[in-house]
Amino acid sequence: MNVLKQLENKLIVSCQALEHEPLHSSFIMGRMAVAAVEGGAAGIRANSGVDIKEIKQQVDVPVIGLVKRDYPDSEVFITATLKEIDELIEAQPEIIALDATLRKRPNGVQTKELVDYVKDNAPTIALMADISTVEEAVEAEKIGFDCVSTTLVGYTKETEGQNIFDHDYRIWKDIHQAVNIPVVAEGKIDTPEKAAKVLELGASFVVVGSAITRPQLITKSFYQAVNQ
Repeated sequence: MNVLKQLENKLIVSCQALEHEPLHSSFIMGRMAVAAVEGGAAGIRANSGVDIKEIKQQVDVPVIGLVKRDYPDSEVFITATLKEIDELIEAQPEIIALDATLRKRPNGVQTKELVDYVKDNAPTIALMADISTVEEAVEAEKIGFDCVSTTLVGYTKETEGQNIFDHDYRIWKDIHQAVNIPVVAEGKIDTPEKAAKVLELGASFVVVGSAITRPQLITKSFYQAVNQ
């Protein structure tokens, strides 16, 4: 898809703040997106229809949209059901990201049903699979995703405590070699050097969030260093 070509070898900044976080506000996320683009970001990853709409009013770059919502019967919380898909289609991001792990979705919905629904109802929107394992990446390609992202490496039972930088980038390399669609690097990319390295290793583009847009976590890293 054109948007994936447009973002090749670029930096995307994740501008998200959950309800319990200090910067939770569509207005603030809009201004955060302006700052990110001013610094060189070629795209924004954003959570919720309201944040996406605000960000799209503030910056003219592609948006990767998702909706984080907890469900009692599932561990899946990134764009888990049709409700979130409809919210995103209405907000019109260029890419929709959803959990494409092999975990059970809420209400037993199948991931392929959501993929097919977007293809039928919003064919111009690309689909990003947030995955954690090689098996999930392969399955995502098979059911029609346009790209996969390593977003959930370390956040599933199968990958707990791992990240794409472990063991000479073994997880990253295995995922990258297993599929033919673009692979996006996201997760624990907390230095400029790591961002450059994953691009060197073949990432289509790189998404950085907390290290840029969560000041409470950035402050904490400095606090821990000076109080050792």
